[in-house]
Amino acid sequence: MRIFVFVTFLLVTSLLPLISFDGYQIVRHTTSHLGSQGAPFAWVMNITFVLLGFMAILVTWQTRIWYYRVWGGVFGISLCFTGLFRHAPIVDGITTIVWQDTWHSIFATTTGIGFTLLAAGHTVMSRGAQRWVALIMTTVAIVIPIAMFGIPEIMGILQRVMFISAFWWLFFYMKPPSGLSV
Repeated sequence: MRIFVFVTFLLVTSLLPLISFDGYQIVRHTTSHLGSQGAPFAWVMNITFVLLGFMAILVTWQTRIWYYRVWGGVFGISLCFTGLFRHAPIVDGITTIVWQDTWHSIFATTTGIGFTLLAAGHTVMSRGAQRWVALIMTTVAIVIPIAMFGIPEIMGILQRVMFISAFWWLFFYMKPPSGLSV
């Protein structure tokens, strides 16, 4: 199931831009823009957000460690809600439903915080390569969003690098330490 959700994410974020609105640029526009108000086939991206969120919850709840369950749950649930509430339109002529965009932003921010705390906790609780990769993921989760604001011309690529690395780590690499039930 993890492979299916990960590959779905890769395909949707790579192919949906080809049939989205005119002017969509994978380098500049984010995945939230693919699911934005008025975007063609926005439902495909938004369902993908929900799938990713559910998978994140499942992966983190497979451990007995409450820290992983709580922050993985925050990450996953907020990602699901990011898909349910849509980003403001980025094309002219579409009326913005402001409350949808506001909630989308709140849940997108909560998604980032949840993932960052999940990765940071894994850095503290793990040893060896697991610790180092978790430290890299924590750094990625902090630095890339800052870079997206600083260099908006490439925020689409930056976000995809962050998402691909984050979901690869969470779905395929992260192994919670055994023996903990924190």
